[in-house]
Amino acid sequence: MARVVLAMSGGVDSSVAAHLLLEQGHEVIGVFMRHGQASPVACAIDEPTASRVVPTPAHSASSKNPRQNAGGETPRLAALPVVNRLDHKQGCCTASDAEDARRVADRLAIPFYALNLDAEFSRIIDYFVDEYAAGRTPNPCVQCNNWIKFGKLFDYADSVDAEFVATGHYARMGRSAAGEATLLRGVDDSKDQSYVLFGIERRHLDRMLLPVGEFEKPEIRRLAGTIGLNVATKKDSQEICFVTQGHYHEFIKDRQARRGVADAAEQGGEFVLTSGEVVGQHDGIEGFTVGQRKGLGIALGEPKFVVRIERETRRVVLGDRTELGRSELTAKDCNWLVEAGSVPSRGLVQIRYNAAPAWGDMVLLDDGRLSVRFDEPQFGVAPGQAVVCYDGERVLGGGWIE
Repeated sequence: MARVVLAMSGGVDSSVAAHLLLEQGHEVIGVFMRHGQASPVACAIDEPTASRVVPTPAHSASSKNPRQNAGGETPRLAALPVVNRLDHKQGCCTASDAEDARRVADRLAIPFYALNLDAEFSRIIDYFVDEYAAGRTPNPCVQCNNWIKFGKLFDYADSVDAEFVATGHYARMGRSAAGEATLLRGVDDSKDQSYVLFGIERRHLDRMLLPVGEFEKPEIRRLAGTIGLNVATKKDSQEICFVTQGHYHEFIKDRQARRGVADAAEQGGEFVLTSGEVVGQHDGIEGFTVGQRKGLGIALGEPKFVVRIERETRRVVLGDRTELGRSELTAKDCNWLVEAGSVPSRGLVQIRYNAAPAWGDMVLLDDGRLSVRFDEPQFGVAPGQAVVCYDGERVLGGGWIE
């Protein structure tokens, strides 16, 4: 039996993960990661009360108080406020999510904590804004996994002598022939989330648990209903947790203004065709991403896609779908979950979370970057997004598209 810190979002996946870990005989400590980022729309925050700890469950074999670290000191835990945010439900960190997670912890009789990670989330938000302002397409959920869920959460796990950190991601842990911990695709192809975990430090793999990755989503919902969890039919999160109603452009402009760089956020530019013809004006490159077709705010009589964003000229270049195709890419800031020298010359490569993996040749350049040449052109290769390489079901690693 091992002590496990589980990231609980209040959703069905992490809730069932808690149940599965208990069934496996682990001692589970539930943690809700609170970011406290307020919407531009007014919200009410009550005075916080002390974080609550449910007594250690009877099935635990450890008599050590999970609130104390190795030195007998109590880790500093943030209070969980009641936050009424009627405008902000689509993400994974709302007040109602926190209450759902708390109720699940009560139901399963496991300790439950709320950790104040305002500073860490502020870093993610700044990254999100800066990438869009530079004409790139960020992936804050990947960085959240890298910096928080499998970053800061390991620090907290160490403070309570927990051997493992677990989440409700649809991916699996395995072992190579040499006995190394490996990250694998989830059983449910339609829900696989291994792509968003590529940036985890390799040293953490031995301490990761991903219990729901062995199941398909319908089975997870059925299990939640069987054990009486109130989240059994709860909808999955669809949007970024700190952006209200998916209004990225307005959020970025507001954040830039607050940081004193309103001039960059307010500067518009031109829509141009790949031929160079100017066909309209836009309010800012922050509102667009490569591959985008809907919501351009311009009518041209036929479908056009964003094929390129030019930061220096602030031009958004539009073209036909065929002009989106890219046969090559390079990626920087690579992270490998295998020895770099063992990365094969060919493999499956995925350019977006919801994209199908495609075959390609992979070359590690002398400067540490990754070069990929695809067998078939890929549509929607966007600078700023992650590219992840696979050897069959195994995640090899990846980088950030240049």
